[in-house]
Order: sequence, then C-alpha cells, then structure tokens
Amino acid sequence: MVETIIIVFCLLCSAFFSASETAYSALNRNRLRLMAEKGSRRAALAVKLSDDYDSLISGILVGNNLVNIALASAGTVLFVRWLGTGAGPSVSTAAVTLIVLIFGEITPKSIAKDHPEKFAVFAAPMLRALCVILKPVNFLFSKWKKLIGKLFGGRDNKNVTQEELLLMLEEVEKEGAIDRSEGELLVKAVEFADSTVGEILTHRTDMEAVGSDWEPERIAAVFTESGLSRLPVYEGDLDHIVGVLNRKDFFTSEGISKTPVNELRKPPVFAESGEKLGEVLKLMKKQQTHLCIVVDEYGGTSGLVTMEDILEELVGEIWDEHDEVTEEIKTESDSVWTANGLTKLEDFAERFGLEISSENVSLGGWIMEMLGRVPEAGDSFEYGDYLIRVTETDGHRAAECRIERIR
Repeated sequence: MVETIIIVFCLLCSAFFSASETAYSALNRNRLRLMAEKGSRRAALAVKLSDDYDSLISGILVGNNLVNIALASAGTVLFVRWLGTGAGPSVSTAAVTLIVLIFGEITPKSIAKDHPEKFAVFAAPMLRALCVILKPVNFLFSKWKKLIGKLFGGRDNKNVTQEELLLMLEEVEKEGAIDRSEGELLVKAVEFADSTVGEILTHRTDMEAVGSDWEPERIAAVFTESGLSRLPVYEGDLDHIVGVLNRKDFFTSEGISKTPVNELRKPPVFAESGEKLGEVLKLMKKQQTHLCIVVDEYGGTSGLVTMEDILEELVGEIWDEHDEVTEEIKTESDSVWTANGLTKLEDFAERFGLEISSENVSLGGWIMEMLGRVPEAGDSFEYGDYLIRVTETDGHRAAECRIERIR
C-alpha cells in the first residue's frame, strides 16, 4: 500500500516537472509579461523564473530525476513482493519505464506545449519553492557549468544571426503578435542590412543620360520622353559621368533655361557596387542628392541607383502618377509565359521554382550569361523544365523572352 502511494505521488511529480520544463521553454515571454502588467502576481513570478532560466531548468531536472529514481525504487520493491526476486526486477523496469514514458513524459509535455503560458503561471509558486530549496545544488551546478566552459573553450554567445532573427519574426507572425504586412516590413528591414547597391541598380544599358555638349532641345526631348526628374550628364561616354541635371533647374517658367548645362548640373555622387544600401543611403542624405552613380572595380559606370530604389527595398514598390503599371511576367497559357528582360532574376526564379546561381541581377543579363554571347531574337536554351527563347532584343540585351514548360 505504501509503495503504491509513493509510485502515484512520484508519477504526479514527474508529470509536473516534465510539463514545467516544456512550458517554460515554449512560452511567449511578451504574452507572459502582458499578463503580469494586467495584475497577475503568478504571471509576474513566472516572468522572474523565466528570466533566470538556467537555475530554473537545473531545479526542474534535479527534481524530476529524484522522483523518477524514487518511483523506480518503489516499483522494484512492489514487483519483487508480487513476483519474487526472479522476475520482479525485470517486470518492474519494463512497467515503470512504460508508465513514466506515457504519463510522466509524453502526456504532460503535450498538454504543456499547447498551453505553455497557462501552465507556467499555474506552476510558478511551486517552482519558486523548489528553486529556493535547491539553491545550494543550483549554485554547484552553475560553477560546474563555468568550469566545463573553461575546459572546452566554451563562451556565451548572445548574438543573434540574421537567420535566427528571421525565424523569430516568422514565429511572432504565426502567433499573431504582428500582422502579415508588419512581418513583411520587418523582414525587409533585416534583409536590407546585407543588401548592396549592385543588387538593385539600373544597369548602364538601361540608363537615360545626356551629353554635356548636347543641344538643349535634345536634352529636353530626353526629359519629356523618359519622364525622369534627374539625368546623369557625361562627357564622351558613360564611363565619364560629370554631373546630374535636375529637371526643375533645366525647365523654367519661360521654357528651357538659357544657362549652359555645365553650370546647371550638380556634382555626381559615386558608390561602389558592393557597398551596403544603408551606407549609400546615408551618403545620399549627407550630399542631399536623390541619384547615385554606381561604379565597378575599374572605375567604369555599372549603372545608377536612386533614393526611391533604395527605399523600395525597405517598404516595397513606390508608385507615383508618372509610373506605368507594367506586368513583368505575363501568362499566355497554362504552359507559356512572356517576361521582360528587366525582370529581377530573383523574382523570375521564385515564380518558376528554379534554383539559379548567378552574379546577374536581371533576367536579360542571365540569358546573356547562359548563351555566352550577345543574344539575338530566336536564341533559346533549356533550363529545368522550361524552354527559354529570346523573342525581342534591344541593343545588346534580351528585351523580352518566351518561357514554355516542356516537361
């Protein structure tokens, strides 16, 4: 009779410790703190316990091991009395292991995982008492942990990697603490830190620029046709950008300004293609400019980036009344699509579920890389389950292509 009471008591304690371990490892601290701010004393105590998680988990593990050992001992005594010294110990080991596994581990941990905050609040007073009782033991364990860390060169690393932070944001969004739009903005903010201007620039082949020796009427035509508010000014060729011309300086209330272009243009701001977006944004704000020329490792012009381009990486597409709504990838049928050569390669790969490793940013640049030469209309190649055919070219690049599922 005594052994049975001990077994039941130890099994309940084992279930309590197992559930507590799971609850405190799975709980949402923000939700728990909110409960404490609303006046729940138990929630406030649970917050304190979770803040000292190492001591808490040590106490739980010590308590759980003690009751499991006591349960196994009582079970052995009981089964030896029933079955004798021959079969008793073996049957006791099998029975106690099964009982502890089902009722002391799996069941309580499953319940606690579904309701971690509620169980953590319920268990807080008893766990607090346990931590006080086992404080000397926890002290010894903490010293042992430090010794092991020194012996094996361990060190505390509280830095959160970008991947860990993105996973945390995904979990927070799933829990409903933030909505989808807020989650997307936070993810963009995290990824923004590692993005470079080379990833978002407008390539030199797609740049609109004017020569410093051009006639005013020719420059006015470029402004009118492009709808742009700023244009790079070059001398000789695009590798020699000497300034940036602002539309509001070029056009006055009386028409085209009479002032020479070389006097109207502002000094250009340059950045290398590998520079981080955040640093370039700071540079542009400091220089009070909305346009930056991106140069390659040899000092030649790779392209340009605007402040709008950088901000769009953070907040998404920014539209104004001058933007044309264009669909970069159009669906022609269930197995045929057409795509603009300026489509981001990353978006193209995601749309068709392709794994593409390339230094190129645009679809047109990747097509040239795959062909190994300047593309011509009619050129094609297979990639994955698709046949990609160039249907239109513009100068030295693929302006449009046709994607057909062939498998």
